[in-house]
Amino acid sequence: MKTVITFFNIIILGLAMSSASFADETNANAGSAYIVSYFEVSPQSSQLAVKLLKQLSLQSAKEKGNQRFEVLQQMDRPDHFAVLEAWSSQDALTAHQSSMTTTYFKENLKPLLRSTYDERPHTALEVGPVSLNQKKKNDFYAITHVDIVPTLKEQGVTLVKNITKVSRGDFGQSRYEALTQNSRPNHMTIVEIWSSKASNDAHQISEHKKEFRASLSTMSGSLYDERFYKLLQ
Repeated sequence: MKTVITFFNIIILGLAMSSASFADETNANAGSAYIVSYFEVSPQSSQLAVKLLKQLSLQSAKEKGNQRFEVLQQMDRPDHFAVLEAWSSQDALTAHQSSMTTTYFKENLKPLLRSTYDERPHTALEVGPVSLNQKKKNDFYAITHVDIVPTLKEQGVTLVKNITKVSRGDFGQSRYEALTQNSRPNHMTIVEIWSSKASNDAHQISEHKKEFRASLSTMSGSLYDERFYKLLQ
């Protein structure tokens, strides 16, 4: 009988044969603290929100323990934003959250919001070296929220870790990492950076991405939630 190699076979093999380099990178960043935040403002307040975000990014990047601080605007909804943060430790993150920079930002942003500021602490699931990357203005960001049915959490974690590893070899890819929400370990966030929309489009129709989505659909607790952003600062 002919053996059919499915994406699940690849997942099992990938988990068993993970390279030492990826394991070392993830372990090395085990102490890093991550925040992924989302918020929406009234449409007429978008430009003011952009100004506040740029100020926040500029000041936060100078703080002790900051490894990465990226502020993003959604491509198709310019009144929707995201903030990606990486800190060397939880202490560094805590100090930032109580800083004058953060207090000023949130106080001035609050009147512009049409919903709450959705701040989600994360830990590393499958990441590469966490360092302050050289940001490129035309980078194309994709952020995907993955919600796995609790009883299938382990299979979902394996699925997410392996799509992250295999996608790092795709053309035009400069960062592909997976994070786990601290409060809900069956919820994960995949962060991707591409050199262009065209390179992301090619990834979307790759066999590994299509197989990932097909497998995910059998264990997901919500609709597939992938959003595209441009870098502001």
